[in-house]
Amino acid sequence: MAQFDGKVVWITGGGSGIGKALALEFASRGARVAVSGRRAAKLKTVMEQIEVSGGKGLALVCDVTDDTAVRASVARVVETWGRLDVVVANAGFGVSGLVEKLTADDWRRQMEVNVVGAASTVFHSLPELRKTGGRLALVASVASFAAMPTMGAYAASKAAVRVMGLTLSQELFGSGVSCTTIHPGFVASEIAQVDNRGRHDASRKDPRPANLMWPADKAARVMVRAIQRRKREFVFTAHGRLGAFVGQHMPGFVHFVMTRMGLGKKAQKSAKNPTLS
Repeated sequence: MAQFDGKVVWITGGGSGIGKALALEFASRGARVAVSGRRAAKLKTVMEQIEVSGGKGLALVCDVTDDTAVRASVARVVETWGRLDVVVANAGFGVSGLVEKLTADDWRRQMEVNVVGAASTVFHSLPELRKTGGRLALVASVASFAAMPTMGAYAASKAAVRVMGLTLSQELFGSGVSCTTIHPGFVASEIAQVDNRGRHDASRKDPRPANLMWPADKAARVMVRAIQRRKREFVFTAHGRLGAFVGQHMPGFVHFVMTRMGLGKKAQKSAKNPTLS
């Protein structure tokens, strides 16, 4: 599995969850891997795991909402290894809550990280990817295909990432650079432990269904395969593909299920009585 021998990969949000699993998977396939994120200790651990297994890693502290830091990260990767072949814009988090309860700051924070952060990553890395005929990947979500109570801000941000990726696929056609937009279903990660302000709290309970959760390493394998094959768009987990299909082609059914199952009313009730959530 050495499809990426000698290639240089940069992954944003690479300190945990899907990002970490992607870093280890790319390294196992021969790539030199740079991981960036806000938590230096997490990044250092990933880098050490890569190097212990015989690979080469680079840890870069970088908040994707800081355009200067993103530009500096690209420069550091190229300065260290002389090239850039694969970029995965994976950094992101989820703001949750009823739309009527979310403040302008909540919306700005969500869009700054998930949308503007991805756009900044693309802007600064594309000149280097053009030199190598490289691969760009944007991590969106199955949530971009279907509405769900309390997930409006997150789903809107991922829908924006989806459109960004599809547009890039058109704009980059014939350039030698591919863009793969990836939509994971439920994958084990720390996303549910991060609050609306972007603060991590390990004690927060993950409300997602455990029986549908994919382990991050399994998710990373199929994601790397999609990037390697230069797929335009890739949806994964069986429930994820089903959700995306129904959301695209049967929006009325989604509305019926969400309202008749009482999810909307339950969300309203939880908002009025926070102890129930």
